[in-house]
Amino acid sequence: MGKVVSAEEAVSAIKSGDRVFIHTAVASPQRLVQAMTNRASEFRNVEIVHLHTEGDAPYVKPEYRESFRVNAFFVGANVRKAVQEGRADYIPIFLSEVPHLFTRNILPLDVALVHVSPPDKHGYCSLGVSIDAAQAAVHTAKYVVAQVNPNMPRTHGDGLIHTRNIDALVESNDALPEFPPHPLTDVEKSIGRNVAEIVEDGATLQMGIGAIPDAVLALLGNHKRLGIHTEMFSDGIIDLVEKGVITGEDKRVHPGKVVSSFVMGSRRLYDFIDDNPLIVMLGSDYVNDTAVIRRNPKVTAINSALEVDMTGQVCADSIGTKQYSGVGGQMDFIRGASLSPNGKPIIALPSTTKHGESRIVSSLKHGAGVVTTRAHVHYIVTEYGAAMLYGKNLRQRAEALINIAHPDHREALSAEAHKLYGSNVF
Repeated sequence: MGKVVSAEEAVSAIKSGDRVFIHTAVASPQRLVQAMTNRASEFRNVEIVHLHTEGDAPYVKPEYRESFRVNAFFVGANVRKAVQEGRADYIPIFLSEVPHLFTRNILPLDVALVHVSPPDKHGYCSLGVSIDAAQAAVHTAKYVVAQVNPNMPRTHGDGLIHTRNIDALVESNDALPEFPPHPLTDVEKSIGRNVAEIVEDGATLQMGIGAIPDAVLALLGNHKRLGIHTEMFSDGIIDLVEKGVITGEDKRVHPGKVVSSFVMGSRRLYDFIDDNPLIVMLGSDYVNDTAVIRRNPKVTAINSALEVDMTGQVCADSIGTKQYSGVGGQMDFIRGASLSPNGKPIIALPSTTKHGESRIVSSLKHGAGVVTTRAHVHYIVTEYGAAMLYGKNLRQRAEALINIAHPDHREALSAEAHKLYGSNVF
């Protein structure tokens, strides 16, 4: 069994030049992160790798630029400014492939900082709310430090780690970050209604966190036999499980189970997944594997975007040249849904930004990243309707997308389409 020590002593194993993994999302071990940063003067060129993390990321402050360098697989709010200012870096990669960077020794790990439940009577701790790439990290890192917290739910699946495989344990009793659902706007409700109309009974759903997934889930109360196979979920599924709408009985992969890689939400959600055999938490190299996803019937993947051009190219991770988020699992599930029997890949977004600019554009901003190509796109949904682009040519796509753009922008978009494709369609 690893030794119980202070956070300061636990992170003393980190050396200059090491590569350090930090646990994902709400599992970010904040005591370990702060203790590591407090020892910044002892380090030079420590590389920190992680997906999106919640909580503070003090290691990206300008004063620590000689001590730490971040390579983020997904850019969250806490490192976004540092990435945009060049003090941290972004690695574009599918969520399904992040674990491969560790297991295939492409980015070998020296230290993994993780957040776990207390050990059970057999000595096993749980990675709890985030299995994703953390499972691969703890199995491959040379040194594993675990923040042990009774507030971390114990989840079923592949997230168990025995104390004999933990080199140092740091006790804590910290609340996990919470993201309770917010009241929905009229636009979000309209988008949710338009997406919900596409969802069939017996569908296997993938969705993320946020207002649009919440709006969709709120309108699925009359559906039947829905299943969940998703990279992450939030509070929105709980009521549907309790009402018997989500049963998973039509799924072919883990029938009757809710499959996910990580979760974010309220304490109600964390209590719901705690020791719940209905919930199976697995690594993202499996959950997001297109070959696994496609085996389920009617996979309905609901993802978002920052902007979509008139040909169907989807930018979901940058605003022009400014990195905003990451590739994540969008393409894993868009492709998996496309290949699933009667599957439906959906990109849902408001028609305008908060500044009133159209999110449906004639061409993406200069430097914008294409996360989902126009060859992969099927449905684009806004509050004004759903455009089915699959099998349509570029002229037909432009017309369909203009019809679901905000009315204030349709004339300008039509003029742009006229320049691109001529006047015989518009």
